[in-house]
Amino acid sequence: MDKSTILKEAILNKYKSVRAFAIEADIPYSTLSTAMERGVDGMAYATMIKICEKLQLNPIDLTPLEDDSSVSEQIVAHKVMKYYFMLNSEGRQQALGIIRDYTEIPKYTNACNENK
Repeated sequence: MDKSTILKEAILNKYKSVRAFAIEADIPYSTLSTAMERGVDGMAYATMIKICEKLQLNPIDLTPLEDDSSVSEQIVAHKVMKYYFMLNSEGRQQALGIIRDYTEIPKYTNACNENK
């Protein structure tokens, strides 16, 4: 299934029409209808991110986002994991130790993580 079909199905699962989604997301309907006809690969990056944020989809493969996280959180997590997997076993252990140390410093933690 191509990306435009996946996107259209995702929209129609949550909205009564593509037009209704366009209005709700404040995206020109013509932009969405063109993407549905010609494919999403030519769509502006910012528009695609806006659509994916609204639908809670990963902009890379249009799969649902995990744990109700935002697109930007998913991108950062992917980037961190990419670098992590470039490390050897010793490097991975060191990186995990550094991250663990930083989680114990209040200056670097989110308020919601302080009780964990």
